[in-house]
Amino acid sequence: MMDGGLTLSGGEPLLQAAFAYRIFAAAKSMGLHTALDTSGLLGSNADDDFLKQVDLVLLDIKSWDPDTYRAVTSRNVAPTLRFAERLAAIGKPVWVRFVLVPGLTDAPANIDGVARFVAPMKNVEWVEVLPFHQLGAFKWKELGYEYRLADNPACPPDLLASTIARFRDNGCNAR
Repeated sequence: MMDGGLTLSGGEPLLQAAFAYRIFAAAKSMGLHTALDTSGLLGSNADDDFLKQVDLVLLDIKSWDPDTYRAVTSRNVAPTLRFAERLAAIGKPVWVRFVLVPGLTDAPANIDGVARFVAPMKNVEWVEVLPFHQLGAFKWKELGYEYRLADNPACPPDLLASTIARFRDNGCNAR
């Protein structure tokens, strides 16, 4: 068995589920730990055979509130939540990742909603609160895309600390 592992992230690896499956299967055959980094939007593309090749899912739940989720992603939150529930039902280890964006995802009701959804799930090992920053802003400019969060401030340390505490107060292992 080899030490180390393989994480497929993106974009969205489940856009090419058949290709991702083959990569994961090859990695597993070499004794590597495998992780899928996904928004969960296309979780229905990962059948049971696919999920057998994945040791850990890094699942982004960007918001609990449907309106906030749509503002952040232009998508519906329901497919992500259904995928999270499916992973819980099969006991697949998950790290939930929550991006904390001041003025966008930081509402207490939003944080509590994510926390209350995740806390009862025995398969969720961690909620990782990821503080928003502007380090990648230059990429948007280089690609010629409008960067809608250009004026958003970075997440201050006190907001990060209070959000981690809020997840913990709701019964989540958070960091």
